[in-house]
Amino acid sequence: MTGTVPILSIVFMGISGILSFIIPIGLLLYFRKKGAEILPFFIGCAVFFIFALVLEQIFHQIVLLSPIGNSIQNNILIYAVYGGIAAGLFEETGRLLAFKTIMKRYREKDVNSLMYGAGHGGFEAIAILGYTMINNIVISIMINSGASVQLLTNMPAEAAETLRMQLDSLTTAASWLFLIGIIERILAMISHIVFSAIVWFAVKNNKIVLFLLAILMHALLDAVTVLVARSGINGAEYLAEAVVAILVAVFVFVARIIWKKETK
Repeated sequence: MTGTVPILSIVFMGISGILSFIIPIGLLLYFRKKGAEILPFFIGCAVFFIFALVLEQIFHQIVLLSPIGNSIQNNILIYAVYGGIAAGLFEETGRLLAFKTIMKRYREKDVNSLMYGAGHGGFEAIAILGYTMINNIVISIMINSGASVQLLTNMPAEAAETLRMQLDSLTTAASWLFLIGIIERILAMISHIVFSAIVWFAVKNNKIVLFLLAILMHALLDAVTVLVARSGINGAEYLAEAVVAILVAVFVFVARIIWKKETK
């Protein structure tokens, strides 16, 4: 391994990491100002943790380590559809159960659905972007101080080679790339707020079709993101962000129509 991590890269990692905390907190304060209760935010955090980080991951372990696991992972189309459907089913079911039970007391204010969505998406931002950037900063400091060399020396050859590639990616990546995660998480948080509003009215007005719509939207968003990002074309990762932005904009438009119709 050669080179060091540019200071600008570390600064951008820090900015991304800090914003992964600030944006959810900002949404909490904003929806609170709009009249939402505070607890739905933390219920959203808890539901994401339980359904996305625990239950869904257990499901993936069972499926992907089963006899059909290789077939799923070796076919990008099947893998994308599988991942999208799994995410949609687990997370939207989590929302559904939360709204039918612990969130039942908050149904008088529809804005509570948005507060819940901010918590759900906000926790994801912290868990994914925040954790990743903190980890990257720690590793970058190790690289620049020379501590990573000693670490690689004491590791088995295969593990050392894997880690070396990860370290090299930090030293060679353009500094501005570490800001891309902010855009990705903002779009994800918006989508979670949208899905939360749709499932909210599915429960409140007893319309199962809205719940199914939220699952379909979630599955489509995740599946298309994977398909485009792994398409192999030049700039695929940037094209994926553009496609996600378009889909999220469409979802927001649909959610606004549903909101106006269901609140009459």
